Amino acid sequence: MPVVVMASPKGGVGKSTAAVILATQLAESGASVTIIDADPNKPISRWASRPGRPETLTLVDNVTEQTIIRAIDEAARRTAFVIVDLEGTASMMVVYAISRADLVIIPTSASLLDAVEAVSAIRLVQRQEEAFRIKIPSSILFTKTSAAIRTRTLASIEAELAENKVPVFDVRIHEREAFRAIFAFGGTLSALDPTQVRNIPAAIANAQAFAAEVIEMLHRQSATVAAVA
Repeated sequence: MPVVVMASPKGGVGKSTAAVILATQLAESGASVTIIDADPNKPISRWASRPGRPETLTLVDNVTEQTIIRAIDEAARRTAFVIVDLEGTASMMVVYAISRADLVIIPTSASLLDAVEAVSAIRLVQRQEEAFRIKIPSSILFTKTSAAIRTRTLASIEAELAENKVPVFDVRIHEREAFRAIFAFGGTLSALDPTQVRNIPAAIANAQAFAAEVIEMLHRQSATVAAVA
């Protein structure tokens, strides 16, 4: 079953947030999902310890460099989707996880320095493609963006990435109170209390659009593999 890996050499760019948003959207659609928390800071494990985790979503958090491949393979046999949240650094665990990926998502903020780090992650994926002689789709995901304003910095970064043919998600994960709230209260976006958290419908729409684009990418990858086979 599809393995989606969240990778970024830069911390604090919304990697774990994107992982939880994707996992919960898939689980609420009825799919079985395993989310592997391979980040030493365990942000997803803390979220999962709070009430409201979907019944079809399984957490695995006891992984090491030596066990990450086995954990991914076992999860892929059990559930429809596997999402791996990696540590924010280059390591052998990151390399091993990428080797099992059907899609690598590289979150980055709309900062030139962060975007440079994101491109270096794309290059890492390309080196794994060469080493393992397989195709590993990857794409940069802009996070913490404004829903109302497309800044000149973001526009400039996007133009440069397009010029260099670096793949980028059409969807951006906007800065939303609801995305922070699920880590504070647990559960899913749809279960948040609108008296405590503002503009939940907009956050849900953003999350749904993100999940839909991920599914579309996975379908394209599956069709490509089938055509080659």
